[in-house]
Amino acid sequence: MVKRFVIAAVIVGLFLGGVAYFNLVFKPKMIGEFMTKMVPPPATVTAEPARTERWIDKVRAIGTLVAIEGVDVAPQLGGMVTDYYFDSGKDVEKGDKLVKLDTSVEEADLADKKATLQQANLDYDRQSKLVKTSAVSQATLDQTIAKRDSAAASVQHMEAIITQKTITAPFAGRLGLRHVEKGQYVSPGQSLVWLQSLDPIWVDFPVPEVSVGKFTKGSTIALTADAYPGQLFKGEVESFDAKLSQDARMLMVRARVPNPDRKLLPGMFANVAVLAGSAKDFVTVPRTAVTYGLYGDSVWVVKESTPEPAPAPTPTAAVEPVVTPAAADAAPTGAIPAEPKLTVDRRFVRVGPTEGDRVAILEGVQAGERVVTSGQLKLQPRATIKVDNSSALKAPAELPKQ
Repeated sequence: MVKRFVIAAVIVGLFLGGVAYFNLVFKPKMIGEFMTKMVPPPATVTAEPARTERWIDKVRAIGTLVAIEGVDVAPQLGGMVTDYYFDSGKDVEKGDKLVKLDTSVEEADLADKKATLQQANLDYDRQSKLVKTSAVSQATLDQTIAKRDSAAASVQHMEAIITQKTITAPFAGRLGLRHVEKGQYVSPGQSLVWLQSLDPIWVDFPVPEVSVGKFTKGSTIALTADAYPGQLFKGEVESFDAKLSQDARMLMVRARVPNPDRKLLPGMFANVAVLAGSAKDFVTVPRTAVTYGLYGDSVWVVKESTPEPAPAPTPTAAVEPVVTPAAADAAPTGAIPAEPKLTVDRRFVRVGPTEGDRVAILEGVQAGERVVTSGQLKLQPRATIKVDNSSALKAPAELPKQ
């Protein structure tokens, strides 16, 4: 009985030991070997070599177009509108009549003032003759002169009022929308119509403190507007503000832009690029190749290495291969040629100016090195990749605003 019990215990012990060995030793070892031999498939990316381009350094900014001369035409005096001489959006010259206010009362007063002046002139002529014969005193003549001059001033005053009630263009430009109708009463200072001088036109734009010394008065600028995609307007820097803004440390710069077609209008936003310095050579890559981060900007550089050649298949003893002379010449001798192995390495870079869909790399990448342009999220250092440029991203016709 004891012998049977011992045999059963030994059998159970051997079974439990085998299960423990399988789960604790053999199975983890097999899993480890499997995971070691398992190689993930290469990640498919697009890549493009960095190249050298000759660029002119530019200071970029967002500006606002401003009319060199622009006013809201308004009357100095109130009155009823009797006529207007313009249409909305019309170009006018300096001195062109725009609006006429009712002057019937002023014209009647002017006639009265002229009659008073005429009588004062007659009194002066009469008194000047009598003073020569000592019929009247010099004091009486002086009073007559004062009355004559007062009457003349009254006439000039009424003529000035009548002139002010005829509103004219103070300078040549383009009118805006008309805000006045015949028979409407307008008060002093009420807006009648905008008048803007459009050729040339100003563009005001801020530049950071670090870029202030890169250009001077007279530097060339290139301007684009969203309203006219693909068109480039050129001008030159005209003046700088006297101080920087304390909150953003930006300096306002004003440039003059010729506008003969009058396409650019005051109030438009403009993308401004100031040409600063002469042309320089930069190593450039597509914008999509750069990964921006808090700890620095980086790119993925493609590395190429030659893997070990795979051994040629050896024929078995059971089957004798038949090799013809022609096939013998084409058969591999010892190894099968393998494709180059591509891996990636993350490299931190210093980014420079941008131009279109490309960005300059000041440090970190040499011309000719291939960089990954899409698929970066799938990568890790020394990962194996496959380059497939058939699905490469294409730059849009119009780049988004910066």
